[in-house]
Amino acid sequence: MQRIRLRYTKRGRLRFTSHRDFQRAFERALRRAEVPMAYSAGFTPHPKVSYANAAPTGTGSEAEFLEIALTERRDPGTLRVLLDESLPAGLDITDAVEARTSGLAERLTASVWELRLDGVPFEDAEKAVAAFLGAETVEVQRRTKNGMRTFDARAAVAGLEAVDPQADRPGDKPCAILRLVVRHVTPAVRPDDVLSGLRVVADLAPPVPAAVTRLAQGLFDEESGTVTDPLAPDREAAPAVSPTATGTAVATAPEGAGSA
Repeated sequence: MQRIRLRYTKRGRLRFTSHRDFQRAFERALRRAEVPMAYSAGFTPHPKVSYANAAPTGTGSEAEFLEIALTERRDPGTLRVLLDESLPAGLDITDAVEARTSGLAERLTASVWELRLDGVPFEDAEKAVAAFLGAETVEVQRRTKNGMRTFDARAAVAGLEAVDPQADRPGDKPCAILRLVVRHVTPAVRPDDVLSGLRVVADLAPPVPAAVTRLAQGLFDEESGTVTDPLAPDREAAPAVSPTATGTAVATAPEGAGSA
């Protein structure tokens, strides 16, 4: 059995598709592309697809991940193209690697988000960010299936800054962009929770809903404060291809690498 890990996007109007909607669209794409999927056992077999930390409905994303299991080997690059062509524009497969390591979900420990706040002056956003980062705790409330829950939105935030998108266009309408790095904790802290926190500490209330996009997710590097590519370990573990004297390409395992 071969396992392939895919990175995909939710762009434009497709950001409003639910995770279940995407699952249905993706399974249709698997059938159109004639992917030799492995299926679960039991009375209702279904394709072996593992989804990892999907973005909330209504948010865009450039960094969603899933893993599929195949009964026959396929080239990841070719498979990516076939699946991308079988999905609607906006749900785009942007990367594919063969799974050569374990624990993809365990490497998704943080996300980088962009929050576009139309109608909010950059100076107001900058002051609100400073107030949020300066607070030890920022308690917010969110309605869950068990009722209202209060939790700290500050502890999970590893980075937050305001960016002025109009620095070169001072005549445009007010707008500010927030760049947010948040750790994946329990309970999960989402971008809208951080917006609620900004309202609590600085009374920042955008006049229109924020446009939220996940730019990246992966392992959080404490030293650099960055989020690393979760597919990089699989690429690094791939056999190197070197030409022989006769010009034939031969795959060689990386020094010290074990079997996947």
